[in-house]
Amino acid sequence: MENQRRKHIRLQGYDYSQNGAYFITICSDQRAPIFGSVAANDAGLANPVGQGLCSCRLSAIGAIINTEIMQLPARYPNIKIDNYVIMPNHVHLLLSIDSEAQTERTRQEQSPCPTSSARPAIGDVICAFKSITTKTANQQDGVERRKIWQFRYHDHVVRGEAEYRRIWKYIDENPAKWADDCYYIIGADSN
Repeated sequence: MENQRRKHIRLQGYDYSQNGAYFITICSDQRAPIFGSVAANDAGLANPVGQGLCSCRLSAIGAIINTEIMQLPARYPNIKIDNYVIMPNHVHLLLSIDSEAQTERTRQEQSPCPTSSARPAIGDVICAFKSITTKTANQQDGVERRKIWQFRYHDHVVRGEAEYRRIWKYIDENPAKWADDCYYIIGADSN
């Protein structure tokens, strides 16, 4: 497990459990559009995630992902979800770590990827998130051993307020720019 965690670290020697903001992108296995579809916002949109003119209409797996994103701060009291979007085949998260927020609270649920540290690193959080969402989706669908996530993920340490605002805006505008997205796949067009 330690070798797998090292593969995710982009900055040698960087402590990914320290306070700060992080931009995370996680793709579906083989970038399959299984999390939902992008559609124009309207009053009848079920399970919308996103802001602006377009958002993602979530599939059953997308709804599980949405629920588990909202549960991350309960599992990891030092984690705050600042912004996120679930796209048809990837998820963007802007999250912050604040160790002071943890104080005497402990995680309410044991992670499937436990860590020896009281301060979980980003890799620990993403490992648990991917494991829980996969297990829940497979149980719900009666499927065994289906992969819904690519093995790796992209992380970026946010360096300053201007970059934080740029990433926030990118997340908010991602559904409206789906056809131009580098993760866009023909056949996963807007409804």
